[in-house]
This record gives sequence, C-alpha cells and structure tokens, in this order.
Amino acid sequence: MAIRKTKVAVGFVVAGVLAVFFGTVLCFVGPIIIDDQIVKNTVIDPKNELSYTMWKDVPVPFFMSVYFFNVLNPKEILAGEKPMVEQKGPYVYRKQIRKENITFHENNTVSYREYRKYFFEPSMSAGTESDIVTIPNMLVLGASIMMENLPFAVRLMISATFKTFKEGPFLTKPVGELMWGYDSGLVDFLNKYLPGMLPSSGKFGLFAEFNNSNTGLFTIFTGKDDIRNVHRVDSWNGLTELNYWRTPQCNMINGTAGQMWPPFMTTESTLPFYSPDACRSMELVYQRPGEMQGIPLYRYVAPKTLFANGTDYAPNEGFCPCRQSGLLNVSSCRHNSPVFISHPHFFNADPVLLKYVQGLSPSEDEHGLFIDIHPQTGVPLNVSIRLQLNLYMKRVSGITETGKISEVVMPMIWFEESGYIDGPILSTFHTNLVVLPAVMEYMQYGFIALGLATILIASLVHHKARKNKHGGYDFVDGNRSTTTEEEEDHR
Repeated sequence: MAIRKTKVAVGFVVAGVLAVFFGTVLCFVGPIIIDDQIVKNTVIDPKNELSYTMWKDVPVPFFMSVYFFNVLNPKEILAGEKPMVEQKGPYVYRKQIRKENITFHENNTVSYREYRKYFFEPSMSAGTESDIVTIPNMLVLGASIMMENLPFAVRLMISATFKTFKEGPFLTKPVGELMWGYDSGLVDFLNKYLPGMLPSSGKFGLFAEFNNSNTGLFTIFTGKDDIRNVHRVDSWNGLTELNYWRTPQCNMINGTAGQMWPPFMTTESTLPFYSPDACRSMELVYQRPGEMQGIPLYRYVAPKTLFANGTDYAPNEGFCPCRQSGLLNVSSCRHNSPVFISHPHFFNADPVLLKYVQGLSPSEDEHGLFIDIHPQTGVPLNVSIRLQLNLYMKRVSGITETGKISEVVMPMIWFEESGYIDGPILSTFHTNLVVLPAVMEYMQYGFIALGLATILIASLVHHKARKNKHGGYDFVDGNRSTTTEEEEDHR
C-alpha cells in the first residue's frame, strides 16, 4: 500500500513540476505572444480588418464645437478703447472623415487623401446657425495690416474700395454665414483683379475651405518593415519638409498624421504629429496615467513651449516674427494675413495678453488640449484638440475703417475637435487588449500556484508513505514497532 502511495505521490510531484514549468514559460512567452499580435494588427494592411477599418473610415464619432467671441463694444474699439467680448456657443458639428485614393507602395508606404464634411448638430449646440454675432472683419482689418507699408495714396484707394463695397471693420452676421461663407462684392472684386490673395474663390467664411475638402496628399509608413515607423509621415503633398518657416527645424514634417501612433509607448514617449491646418509639426508630452472603462491610458498634453516665442524658447525662433509667448504666427501660410493661433482664452500664454481684452478666463480643464492614448497599441481613446483663431489689428493711417483701434491680438473664435472610442469598438478593444491578457496572466500564475500546491501535497504524502514503509508507531505502549512490509500490507 505504501509503495502505491509513493508512486502516486511521485506522479503528482512530476505533474506539479510540469505545471510550474508551464506557468513560468507562460510568464515569458505570454507577453511576447501578445506583443506579436499587437504588431501584426497594428500594421496598416487591409488584412487587419479591425485596425485597418479604424484607420480608413475612422468609425469613432468626431465633433467640432465652435465658440465665437461676440464683440460687445465695436464703436468704442474704433475709438481706441479696450475690446470687450462674450463667448457664445458651442455650435456643434459632427465631423465625417473618409480616406480616398488609398495606394500602397513597394517601399512600405501608403498614400491617401482624407476628406472631411461637417453637419450641424442642433441638439448638442447652445444656439442655432441663425444666431447673430459680431466679430472683426478679417477682409478689412486683416487687409489693412497687409497693406500698411504701401504708399499712402494706395492706402486711400483701398479705403475707398472698402467704402464702395460697404465693408466695415466689424461683421454682424449669422453664425452659419460666418462659418461657411457669405456673398461679398469685395471678395468677388479681389478674386477678379487680385487672384490668389484670398484662400477661396467662392464665398468667404472662417471655415469655408475646411468643409468638403481634404487635408492634402499624405504618404505614411505602413509599419510592415519596422513597427516603430507605422503611421509616420513620409511626405505631404510630395514634400518632405515645409517652406513656411525660417529654420530647417521648424520646417520639418515630424511624427504621424495625428490619428494613430506606433505601439509600445512609455512615459518617456512623446506624440509628434504634422497638422496641415496649423502649417507645422507639433509634439505633445506625457502628463499622467489614467483609465477609461477599464482600459489603461496615458494622457498627453501640449507643453508650455508649444507656442512660446523665440525669446522664451530658442527652437521656436524659426516661427517668428513673434509676439508674446502663446501665439503662433501663421501669416506665412495664410496668404500673409495677420492671423495667430493660440490655446483658447490665451491659456498657457503670456498673461499680458489678457490685459488687452476683457471677457477672457483661461483654465486647463476647459481650454487645455489633450490626447488619451492606449500605450500598448498607440490608438487614441479620447481626444480633445482645442485651438483659438486670433486677428492682429491696429490703426493704419490712410485706411479710415481702422479708426483709432489700439494695437491688439483679438480673439475671434476657438474650436474643439473631440472624439472618443465607444460602443462595439470599445468592447472589442477591451476584450482583446484587457480581458485576454488578464486571463493569460491569471493562467500563468494559476499554473504556478497549482503546481507548487501539488508538489507540496505530493511531497507530504510521499514523506508519510516512506514513514509507513520503514516503520510505524505502536500507539498501545508508545514504543516504536518493527512491523514488516507484509504485516503493513496485511493491515
């Protein structure tokens, strides 16, 4: 009987050792298997149904929320007083994105054009597109700055032209017209006699060139040869560098197209991307870890140096001529119009900017931009890009429409483009990247625990069997007995 127990115990010890061995191997092999699957599914390839669909059609609902800075005292501004504004909005638009002309190349790159359309969402908005707001007239005040170095006689003619077409320094129009365009005799005149001066040949609106348009011809790496290159921009409109700025560093096209990033990110990783709308590459930095419905994430935000001027941050000298920190001069890629980009309400900008305009109140929660990334895959889970459009304006002699306007960087609108993964996509994401790895992790530790427990119990059984084999205890008189194996078996 003892011999049988010994054999069984040895069998269980062997099984326990195998379980521990299998669990230990799983500890090392499991993450490798998961990483290998991530690599296979992250490569831009039509065979990767889920990730390719997310990249091609962007099924995540995206929205653009627009806020206008309604001017409360236009007459006083013309007299040289400080501008007063009130924020109106949001006016929310659903953004539809689709990639077309997708062409794969032999050097492991793919080219495409991304088209975008906007649809007004009344239920998500704080007003309608028929709401009336007053903002500076870019056609008049912007053109005045552009013409200020021309001969005085020419400036007088420009002023006369504004009067002929009844264009004043401020516009009071419905939101829909300011957004997507309105008929203007001045615009028709300029397009006829000064072609190329304006960004569009039709109606003039702040977002007229955004709707039903594409962001240019992107060529990006598929990651097939090196997953560290996936989504990285190879060229944009055939260019590997820009010509808007004054230094090679500022003209570099860095990072991705801003929708996905390479996998296996760490807290030391950054999020570089090229934005055609901002005419430059930008880079976000790690702020903190987080979680979204059980999925781990890293939050990335804009560093304070993003829109700093060349004095405060030397590498940005190439984006100058600069004004205060917090303003990006985009005139070089906006037909030389005096337009500046900033964070909303001049968040993270030189505090002096707030002294020139009444009605602004910056805060990180409402005006800071961020991207929440799943670090293992480089897929954004939650995105909120917030930017403000500003017009530099001042009095220009000879152009009476500018009155006695004091020199000021005037906020006109700010907008937020946001979206987050939800629904079936989030469920699939959660199952593949959270549940399955967790199950594998529990399995490996479960095998190790089960194996160790089996070895321990089998060892105790084996030890007891050996005792019984060589002799037991006589519980009658307390003396050690010398029973034979036959007697033990007989018992």
